[in-house]
Amino acid sequence: MRLLLDKDIPAWLDLWAEDGVMEFPFAPSGRPGRLEGRAAVAAYMRDYPDHIDLHDFPEVRIHETTDPGTIVVEMRGVGRWVKRGGPFDMTYIAVVSVRDGRFSSYRDYWNPLAVDEPGTDFTRSSTR
Repeated sequence: MRLLLDKDIPAWLDLWAEDGVMEFPFAPSGRPGRLEGRAAVAAYMRDYPDHIDLHDFPEVRIHETTDPGTIVVEMRGVGRWVKRGGPFDMTYIAVVSVRDGRFSSYRDYWNPLAVDEPGTDFTRSSTR
């Protein structure tokens, strides 16, 4: 979370296994539902700071599971939308698994309706 707040996407990507998988079970049509491999996650996250200026995670609850390599995280991220300048406030639930100290699986449950507005597609750079 600290790396995302610092907008240090390269360091955040270093936390990923080469074959790590990021999934978005509630992804709407036209948005990726599954990213396979660190390179795919990198391509997806590359322009994230150009779209969301994340300021804080004021609410974080971590739940251990019966699998010592997996946790469930409830979190709330707040900040602002870069293009439209309005507030960003999103609640997430993530199921995160690690292998050899790196993310091997990250299932991100978020509300796609909250970002389903013009100018909020952070999978496309504002500079392209």
